[in-house]
Amino acid sequence: MSDSTCSSRRAKQARWLLLAPALAAISAAFGQEPRDAVGQDSEKADALKPFAKGLAKNVLQDQKAIWTSPFHMTRKDAQWWLTFAAITGAALATDGRTSRQLPNTADQRAYSRDVSQAGAAYTLIPIAGALYVSGVLGKNPKLRGTGLVGGRALADALVVSEVLKATTGRQRPLEGDGAGRFFHGSDGFPSGHAMESFALASVIAHRYRGKKAVVIAAYGIATLVSASRFSGQKHFASDIVAGGVMGWFIGRHVFETQ
Repeated sequence: MSDSTCSSRRAKQARWLLLAPALAAISAAFGQEPRDAVGQDSEKADALKPFAKGLAKNVLQDQKAIWTSPFHMTRKDAQWWLTFAAITGAALATDGRTSRQLPNTADQRAYSRDVSQAGAAYTLIPIAGALYVSGVLGKNPKLRGTGLVGGRALADALVVSEVLKATTGRQRPLEGDGAGRFFHGSDGFPSGHAMESFALASVIAHRYRGKKAVVIAAYGIATLVSASRFSGQKHFASDIVAGGVMGWFIGRHVFETQ
């Protein structure tokens, strides 16, 4: 078994192991609100209740809406999805060519992969948590809510990306013959980093749509993370386009149903 195959398998196992505690951590946060000294213990206990409340209920509802969305989308959304499908299709057709356009040196890959860790779940989840805590400590309901809604969007993106990765089984650029073949037991499609980064960025941008600097920063960071996954040869362009667009829609959905 090749080193890249072993690495891919370990990464896949690590993501599944991360998913449960990540959901647990954010679920606990969903039960928390600023409180007086009286009743802290009981409220803390409520905050740590299982997934039946808070995040789990919302994520289950989100997943139902996400996976059945093709059956009840609006005409406007249908136009967006058709455009998205066309762009993804074009990217799929040219993946082999576009993946060879950069020098693809060892230094380029190493630097890009370091940068891309800003979009890993273990980075984004603490960011959502920090937004929540900052909102609580600063008595800022909007910031606190952004952390909660952002955490929910991340949980949704994690679930969707893992299901699609397991279903499509696409090889990554440095696996096999480099053709990015589907149904070969790997986890290249879509890019989870892109999906999760854009899910959180979408939530932040929608909640702070009146502040251009915040919107630009949120999408700028998500774009940088996504581009680094390409230059690090961790994903093909189509993996990133698909992940980014789906992440944006997940963030918008969570924002509209909060």
